[in-house]
Amino acid sequence: METAALIVVLVIALALFFDFTNGFHDTANAMATPIATGALKPKTAVLLAALLNLVGAFLSTEVAKTVSGGIVRESEISHAILPQLIFAGLIGAITWNMLTWLLGLPSSSSHALFGGLIGATLVGVGASGIDFGVVLSKVILPALIAPLTAGIIAYLATKIAYSITRRYDGKPDGRDCFRWGQIFTSSLVALAHGTNDAQKTMGVITLALITVGWQTGDPTSEDFHNPEFWVIVACAFTIALGTYLGGWRIIRTLGKGLTEVKPAQGFAAESSTAATILASSALGFALSTTQVASGSVIGSGLGRRGSVVRWGTAGRIAVGWLLTLPAAGAVGGLAAWLVVLWGNWGVVVDAVIAVVIIVGLFLRSRRDAVTASNAMSSIAKSGQAVETPEVPGPTRRTTRMELVRALARAERKADEAERAARKAKKLKKSGGSPAEIKAARKAAQRAAEKFADAQAAAQEWELLSASRRARAELAEWEISIEEEAPR
Repeated sequence: METAALIVVLVIALALFFDFTNGFHDTANAMATPIATGALKPKTAVLLAALLNLVGAFLSTEVAKTVSGGIVRESEISHAILPQLIFAGLIGAITWNMLTWLLGLPSSSSHALFGGLIGATLVGVGASGIDFGVVLSKVILPALIAPLTAGIIAYLATKIAYSITRRYDGKPDGRDCFRWGQIFTSSLVALAHGTNDAQKTMGVITLALITVGWQTGDPTSEDFHNPEFWVIVACAFTIALGTYLGGWRIIRTLGKGLTEVKPAQGFAAESSTAATILASSALGFALSTTQVASGSVIGSGLGRRGSVVRWGTAGRIAVGWLLTLPAAGAVGGLAAWLVVLWGNWGVVVDAVIAVVIIVGLFLRSRRDAVTASNAMSSIAKSGQAVETPEVPGPTRRTTRMELVRALARAERKADEAERAARKAKKLKKSGGSPAEIKAARKAAQRAAEKFADAQAAAQEWELLSASRRARAELAEWEISIEEEAPR
């Protein structure tokens, strides 16, 4: 009994470390978009996400019951070996999480956990230890349906957002206000992440407690698989700590694709992600936050005119999702094979290997450390799921309006240049000081340069056969001129 209790303590410690990796691995799902659009500063974003992860972990226990009393049939497995198999499964999950974190790959921590547990159980017990009905209904099917559902919702929300704010009179459309909305929606995603993902670790610890009789309550009751309060508290604080440290590598990977996403798109994508995850948590579906968030981003990209979804990159990310379950299952199965082969000594060997892997991957990550200061400055191309052109091509109506404005602006600048030149000549004739004459000449020169720029802009609008990139640069020039124009 003492040995079994020691193994359960090791399982709890390893499960909490997995919870920690889950926190920093999935931070990007909630905060990459508001960081990229400037709605939140990086450290403020991860602090807000950590606090809401903490709160979310206390809101529901339905997913925890799915893990502790659904996927693995503890009644079919000897309680003497079950904690060892859970330990082996956690090694598989943590190994995959650490490896994908090092690579900056947005994979699913949830599927890594399920893959590790399933692989370890299959090797240690056989197929009888897995309830494949629960795996199919509450893990596999949600993994296929949820990203598609979230993508459709985000697509429709983006269409609605742009149709409501569309203007034809050339005045500001107010879409930058969606940045403030992103603070609210990204907070909802963080809350939903805590509600769904923290419970998976609660379920694993509860399953381990049941095997040694430390779980309180009536085993025949439906509430028997509810996690203990101290388990909820421990998991909540651990995932919040991991979130606060920030998965800067994952944020960097997702950053470039999300930087090109406009605030209205980010608002729609985050709203869709939060709604999907919160609804699924209430139903006990163990969703992947990563998959739902990615589906929402792609859906919002399709919903905006001018956006281009990079299906090649999206396909590579999808391949990573498909590999998560079998890869984590293979590592968990290998760790379980050592347990079956050597018993308790196999657990010791597994523990040593796990420490070596974790420390090794961490030390490797220090060679090119990614922090809040450089996460958004050097972006990995592999995460660019959606690419948006700088500025969509203007409509014919917009072109005519801008041509008229450009011609009027050129005339105003010409008048300013002429007045400044006359002033410089008048000062020279009237005997002004050298400093006054020099200042007047500089003002005339600046006015002449602005006139040349305005005249060139008018010519550009007259020759609107230019490329989309040239039109985008022209639009940016227009914004800068408006800011410099006297009120």
